[in-house]
Amino acid sequence: MSEVHKDSGINRITAAGLVITLGIVYGDIGTSPLYVLQAIVGEASPSAEVILGALSCIFWTLTIQTTFKYVFLTLRADNKGEGGIFALYALLRRTKRNWLIIPAIIGGSALLADGIITPPISVASAIEGLQKINPTIHTVPIIVVILFLLFVFQRFGTRSVGVLFGPIMVIWFSMIGVLGISSLVHNPDILKAFNPYYAYVLLVHHHQGFWLLGAVFLCTTGAEALYSDLGHCGRKNIRVTWGFVKTTLILSYFGQGAWLLHQNPATLTSESPFYAMMPSWFLISGIIISTAATIVASQALISGSYTLINEAMRLNFWPKVRVVFPTNARGQLYIPSINWMLCAGCIGVVFYFEKSENMEAAYGLAIILTMMMTSILLSYYLYLKRFPQVLIIALLALFLSVEISFLVANLAKFPHGGWITLLIASGLICVMFTWFRARRIMNRYTDFVKLKDYYQLLMDLGNDKEIPKFATHLIYLTSANNEEEVESRIVYSIFQKFPKRADVYWLVHVNVEEEPYTMEYTVKELIPNRLIRIDFNLGFRVDPRVNMLFRKVVEDLVRNKEVDIISRYESLSKENVIGDFRFVVIERFLSYENDLPFSEEVILGIYFLLKHRSLSDAKAFGLDTSSVTVEKVPYIIAPVNDIPLKRIE
Repeated sequence: MSEVHKDSGINRITAAGLVITLGIVYGDIGTSPLYVLQAIVGEASPSAEVILGALSCIFWTLTIQTTFKYVFLTLRADNKGEGGIFALYALLRRTKRNWLIIPAIIGGSALLADGIITPPISVASAIEGLQKINPTIHTVPIIVVILFLLFVFQRFGTRSVGVLFGPIMVIWFSMIGVLGISSLVHNPDILKAFNPYYAYVLLVHHHQGFWLLGAVFLCTTGAEALYSDLGHCGRKNIRVTWGFVKTTLILSYFGQGAWLLHQNPATLTSESPFYAMMPSWFLISGIIISTAATIVASQALISGSYTLINEAMRLNFWPKVRVVFPTNARGQLYIPSINWMLCAGCIGVVFYFEKSENMEAAYGLAIILTMMMTSILLSYYLYLKRFPQVLIIALLALFLSVEISFLVANLAKFPHGGWITLLIASGLICVMFTWFRARRIMNRYTDFVKLKDYYQLLMDLGNDKEIPKFATHLIYLTSANNEEEVESRIVYSIFQKFPKRADVYWLVHVNVEEEPYTMEYTVKELIPNRLIRIDFNLGFRVDPRVNMLFRKVVEDLVRNKEVDIISRYESLSKENVIGDFRFVVIERFLSYENDLPFSEEVILGIYFLLKHRSLSDAKAFGLDTSSVTVEKVPYIIAPVNDIPLKRIE
């Protein structure tokens, strides 16, 4: 699939590619100047020591965490051009290391949880600039309306307005860079904050210094998006644009710091230094540009959440939910259930916190967990790539020491709202772990039988005229990786539950590949003109629309004269009428006739509860437009054998 990426041009540096990258990748980290310095000033007296130390911490955080860890190092760990924590896990899971599932699930869940607070804090930080014009204006209704309209718009796709995202972010970064320079020229001494000595003094000698890391961390919360959006933009475009983005971010932060040094600490209010240093004649334009940038940032995060859930479903981390493709643009999808869950969460956050400065207390605590999990997976990736072990240990120690420091500092936010994102992350972790673990338990107890033992019986059934024909072509979905085996429940469905006579039986198996966009298939005729097996090899980002894919395969087989799909009914075959195709989907439910260990009983109970609320297998595999028969089969894993039942005379 690497050829696909090369052809798409995302690995080539072009002017259009650079602009698109600015619109897709940097929304979250790019809008952080709206609230980072405000959060720092709100937690400590803005003395010269605090301002210089905070700016030094910001610069070195962006350098170590964002530039070195993500832009330079993590972008190397691409899965056929795709990035993100689930793409990294899919790349590593072929090593069969069971422990990899833990950082993958924790990281993915934390990333989703933090997404509920990113749009509110970004939009609120921009809209609150209106209070500099009119201090009595109520911003909450405006923020809620913007967020609600943003989520309503998702069902139509973003292709039509997506071309505007890049230019908007170009204007945004240019604006914050120019504003930063205009403030810097009045106090160039602020540039000495590049010296890490000031960060050391703040962290070691200031009584609040270490705890300010919770606010400093906000400057790099969007770093994970650089890796997640690797497949949309390409490594080279991200690395080139990051140079421009980091420069403008540093100019903005240092410009705000220069403005703060000129102020009397006693007269400072809780207003954002970002808007305070803005000329009054430019304020309205600045608010409009800022709002547009935060909408782009929110859109990027929402789209990223859809992609993350879609990957989780393909990796068996999440229940099957409805996925809609609003446009033909590659990778653009819409998941209604996730959309409205995020919408409710974001609006709830706005009503609960009301102001961006209050939201800062809950922001960042979950995303640091994602960064830590990425560090662990990245270290294992470097190990597989045969990097020197001493270097791997040194890098892991560097990243984890920085990230653990941020985590400890962010724990101070727990009672002030951080518990919200951790609670949401915990719930998502439970869902993902339960779904994955239950599938493992069920696969362990699934009974497979040898197909060859039923070849003759299948031939006899097809020739038995006393049994009404169920369909000309009968298709079953099988989870058996071995083409010589099939689930016993399929054998039971064909021969016992209701004998199903057909002219041709098909077995369809979907195999999820570690590569993101693989679309391949193999065909094997197990019994000539009677039993055919199709194996689809689909990437973890490909939607398994089996009905459409099966139809395409049949068309190819007919074109190559490998199969005859003309109806076998005499009255129809002479007119060359195509035979009917019917899918049989076997849905399982947990039987009461099980004697399970308590832990497995709880896990499977939650699994089937979630399954009841999720898409049916027929819809999940894109069979809703086909002729489908659904059969309910009790799932008996550990039957009760010792029944104290006595016969009496």
